[in-house]
Amino acid sequence: MKVFTFAMLAVFALVSCNQKISKPAIKPEAFHKLVDGKQVDLYMLKNKNGLEMNVTNYGGRIVSLMVPDKSGKMEDVVLGYESIDGYLSADEQYFGASIGRYGNRIAKGSFAIDSIKYKLAINNKPNSLHGGVKGFSAKVWKAVPKGQNELELTLVSPDMEEGYPGDLKVTVNYKLTDANEVSITYRAETSKPTIVNLTNHSYFNLHGAGNGDILDHEVFLNADKYTPVDSTLIPTGNIESVIGTPLDFTTPATVGSRINEKNEQLAFGLGYDHNFVLNKTDAKVITLAASVYDPQSGRFMEVFTNEPGVQFYTSNFLKGKEIGKQNKPYNFRSALCLETQHFPDSPNQPEFPTVVLRPGEVYNSVCIYKFSVK
Repeated sequence: MKVFTFAMLAVFALVSCNQKISKPAIKPEAFHKLVDGKQVDLYMLKNKNGLEMNVTNYGGRIVSLMVPDKSGKMEDVVLGYESIDGYLSADEQYFGASIGRYGNRIAKGSFAIDSIKYKLAINNKPNSLHGGVKGFSAKVWKAVPKGQNELELTLVSPDMEEGYPGDLKVTVNYKLTDANEVSITYRAETSKPTIVNLTNHSYFNLHGAGNGDILDHEVFLNADKYTPVDSTLIPTGNIESVIGTPLDFTTPATVGSRINEKNEQLAFGLGYDHNFVLNKTDAKVITLAASVYDPQSGRFMEVFTNEPGVQFYTSNFLKGKEIGKQNKPYNFRSALCLETQHFPDSPNQPEFPTVVLRPGEVYNSVCIYKFSVK
């Protein structure tokens, strides 16, 4: 299979008089609004190959991401809205958001550190999800552009906000590299022992946002094992093999090939909504976690991280009532998420990698979404 470089695609785009570019109808002024007394804005990042990414400091969200297909046509491949009002008024689906303090679920909104018990809001009955009622996805971050291809976002979460201990200072850095990578790095420090699990919740459709479902997308997960869940999507505490199950993506398979099989885990998640345990020999090394290929467009996305897990989610809770960019509805299974992370409910699962951060320690997490075509 022939692989085209983005340099070749750039030349193709210049010489082809029939080149079509699908631009999202996003205007910066649609994001100029005060939220909680703080200014919300939209920031565009560009690289030398023509890729463009819009990020808002409301929730640290990726609003749009333009990448080419095999013929050079640019398309927006992430779900979202054309104005800040869409994010403020919609039922929370966390489109493109920076998630914290704790990405994923914590059982019954309860955990303990050093025998001290803490109670969180129950916003996903009977559990706590993605940082609570008003997690980092609903905060206005301080934004500092770092040239045309980089944006630094900072936030201070005060002690006991949403029930989490410690003043937590967080930095999220977005960079659109000339290697066609969306590089996201997270850094955090705390004043008291606390728990931290930060991630990005972008919804990807490599056909283009709102352009049908993702059942034909071919997915590879670099994970021989996963953490099975109960009916409330809380891990049982076991780590089990994916081999011989519909959750086996160790060889690339289309999303739709087994998603409707009779399987208790798929029934619990209404599809894929599971944490996969990445095959890693060194927890600190950035390695390949997953890849996604769209045979229609030729777009190919790879995911790299230093995290121990990745949550594979097939937008099973989208119902078409979310009307997104270009007035397109976001329907059932119209996107997929690959959220690099520590495991769900880790504070209550002693066998899982720890998520405790203590004063003097520095939390560091890296997620890279790399785009090419083939």
